[in-house]
Amino acid sequence: MSIFVGSGVALVTPFKNDGVDFEKLREIIEWHIENETDSIIICGTTGESATMSDKERKEVIKFTVDAVKKRIPVIAGSGSNNTAYSVELSKYCQEVGVDGLLVVTPYYNKATELGLIKHYEAISNSVDLPIILYSVPGRTGVNLSPSTVKKLSQIKNVVGIKEASGDISQVAEIARLCGENFSIYSGNDDMVVPILSLGGKGVISVVANILPKDTHDMVIEYLNGNIIESRNLQLRMNGLINTLFIEVNPIPVKTAMNLMGMEAGELRLPLTNMTNENLEILKSEMNRYGINTEEK
Repeated sequence: MSIFVGSGVALVTPFKNDGVDFEKLREIIEWHIENETDSIIICGTTGESATMSDKERKEVIKFTVDAVKKRIPVIAGSGSNNTAYSVELSKYCQEVGVDGLLVVTPYYNKATELGLIKHYEAISNSVDLPIILYSVPGRTGVNLSPSTVKKLSQIKNVVGIKEASGDISQVAEIARLCGENFSIYSGNDDMVVPILSLGGKGVISVVANILPKDTHDMVIEYLNGNIIESRNLQLRMNGLINTLFIEVNPIPVKTAMNLMGMEAGELRLPLTNMTNENLEILKSEMNRYGINTEEK
């Protein structure tokens, strides 16, 4: 059983005056629900969780659960390179009512396959929540190979993977080995339709922060058999998607939200504002897509 089907937004965290702007977070959550986002993924990479204190991270997760009120699933990022902390945070997430966990591979210390299995087993044994693996080797230096994913899929509540390797052959092999009951979500916005063609259930998306309805429609049109419509959306969106990664995520997407008047707030060091040159490229691509970047 999939936690969700469709577009899950890897939500930004609005910061203000060195803290979290909770009222703005509530507004953004409501906007996503109104625009048919299928799931909220909170405190992931795009949410700048790496720069948040433990207290902030827990407050944001609880606030999101309370704001969403079970209207759509809330999935919380509880991954870490410290297994004990991931266990602690995952237990907290269960206590406050999240619907699932997104657990990135341990980064920096780079576990062996046995270490990865033990890491996920420890988290799984601590909670009853469904767990989505998160493989993003460009960030972590750790790739979850198809054979490792097959072994991890046999852990009791590991139900799927956010696959962000960018290797479509690897995704195909995961689909072959793990079968249709294992949910595959695209972790790359420019590969949603190819992954859906392999049986994927949707996307955990950066671009959905600014195009929630189009991202939802791209998935649902495909799953409803409207392949050409879905493909056309993917190809239309890809220019903007590429531009959202012209600097490290979430710098461009948070900048884009601010250009749209959404007041997503500041970035936290070590992330900085975009260069003027890249800012003009972003504005141009947003305008080409039909998004107004005039000062609000």
